[in-house]
Order: sequence, then structure tokens, then C-alpha cells
Amino acid sequence: MLNGRRLFLVSLLLIVAITGCSSPVQETQTEVTALPPVTEVNLINPMGPAVIPVAGIASQNVHGDIAIHVQYWKTVDEAIGLLSGGQADFAVLPITNGVNLAASGIDLVLLGVHEWKVFYLIAANDSEFTGWDSLKGKTLYTPEGKGQTADVMTRYALAKEGITPDEDVTFSYAPAQEIAALFKEGKVEFAALPEPYVTLALAANNGKVVLDYQEYWSEISGAKQGIPIAGLFVTREFLNNRPQEAQTVAETLSDSTQWANENVTEAISASAEILPIPAPVMQTALQRIKFEYVTAAEVKQEVIDFLETMQSVYPEGIKEIPDEDFFVQ
Repeated sequence: MLNGRRLFLVSLLLIVAITGCSSPVQETQTEVTALPPVTEVNLINPMGPAVIPVAGIASQNVHGDIAIHVQYWKTVDEAIGLLSGGQADFAVLPITNGVNLAASGIDLVLLGVHEWKVFYLIAANDSEFTGWDSLKGKTLYTPEGKGQTADVMTRYALAKEGITPDEDVTFSYAPAQEIAALFKEGKVEFAALPEPYVTLALAANNGKVVLDYQEYWSEISGAKQGIPIAGLFVTREFLNNRPQEAQTVAETLSDSTQWANENVTEAISASAEILPIPAPVMQTALQRIKFEYVTAAEVKQEVIDFLETMQSVYPEGIKEIPDEDFFVQ
């Protein structure tokens, strides 16, 4: 009888011990750490025409549930510093730069593309352009250096026609503002430029637009929008932790882009301090620029086709073609 009682007591103690130990574990498993709400984010945006789509946000004419603080960058190195230093979760970047940064370890994801049209080939009034053969034996001026969009697109077009770049056609690189000034002075015959420098170059009425690079690209590639020039990126960490907030920011930029298209005068005025170009010049330039926000899911294939073409012409310019995870679905 005594042994039976002892056995019962031991069993009871074991049950209590097991129950007591399991309870805290169950509580721990059901604990969920809620992230604090986001009320404001930082967006870095390039100087130049891309200030127009964010003008609605910067001027507070457009706003969403999350406040967006816009900071402007002048060079890609500056943008890299801000992103790697954790000073921004969102960035407007040229597509090629965003792809290369993602390949270099700054884990960015494309939310959408909003700049599609900005590059043109211009010629002096006394120079004829009837096709790419017209550039044989000539010097083409284009901004900054080898690898930017107008440079690569020209090289691709020439090679496609059996014309050898750097042999049949000389490329000369300089800042866009300098090329525009030289063109106005009659010292440049052909130039491949983005707006608003096309308008600045043509201000003396001594030249003309002879080729729309976006139309050329659409004809040979079947692209519907044009050239995917720049778009909105988000860090993968922010996207994974706060997908809804990332979507809210994307929708706000889309709304701001539409606002700028519908309120050109106000957008130019709101951007005047950041983009100190005379309003009449910007008015004309914007007629040759296309801003339209399109989600990454909708234009994934167009972006990949463009990057593959760029890489085929200038392999060192595109580190790797991104996979599907690079595009927000």
C-alpha cells in the first residue's frame, strides 16, 4: 500500500513538472514582435529631369499615408553612399545603375519604371542625317563617358548596320552642359543628348532633332513603352519587412508622376530650386520627355530585353542580368 502511494506521488510530481515546463514554451511560441508603424521614409532622387515626377511629393501637392522626404543626389557615388549608409530605403535610379548596385551587394528590388523617353540625336542645320551611315567619318559628342544609354544605343545601332564604332565613327565625351554650349556655338556637328540639354543646344536655332532613340528602340525591339531609363527601387530588407508600406510609397510616386504630367507649370515651378533651368526651356524639354509609372511586374520582360542588349554591346556596363526576384510582383 505504501509503495502504491509513493508511486502515485512520483507520478503526480512528474505531471506537474512537465506541465510547468511546457507552459512558458507555449507562450514564447505565440509571442509576436510587432514592428513600429512607419510614418516617414527617405527617398533619394537624381538631379536633372527626374526631379519633375517627385515635384508633387516635394511640394506636398501629392501625399499618401506615409510622408516621403526627398533628398537629391548628383552622382551615382553619392547615391551609393546614402544607400550603403542606411540613410534611405527608397531610391530613384537609372535602371542600369540599380541593376549594377544590386549585383554589387546593395540588395535593391525594382518597384516600377517611370522614365521612358529623354534621349535624342541632334545635328547641325547644314548636316544631313539619312541613316546611321551619315555618321561615318564624323565625331559624335555624348555625355560623361562610355556606357551611358545614348552611347550604348548608338554603338548598338552602328554595329547592327555594319559600321564599326571608334573606327568608322569617333566618340567624344564631355559634360552635357558643355556639349550643349559647343553645339550652340556651331562647334559640334552631331550630338546624342538627353533633355533638357537637347533644348539648350537647339536654343540658337542652328540645329535639329534627327533621331528619337526611344522610337528607334521600340522599332527594333518591339518595346511598347520606350527605353526603361529610370525607376523606383527599394531595399529588399524594407520590402520583406514592410511590403504594404513599400507599395504605398510606389503608389504615391505614381500619383506624383501623374500630377506632374497634368500640372506641368506647377511642377516646373516646384522644381526650380533643384533644377535651375529656365521655365521656357523645361516647358519645351518636357514635350520630348515621357514620364509614366509602370509597375515592375508589367515591364519585367522589357527591362530584361533592354539590359541584355546593353550587355551584348558593352559587357562591362551590365554586371549581370537580374533574376525574377529583382522585380516586385
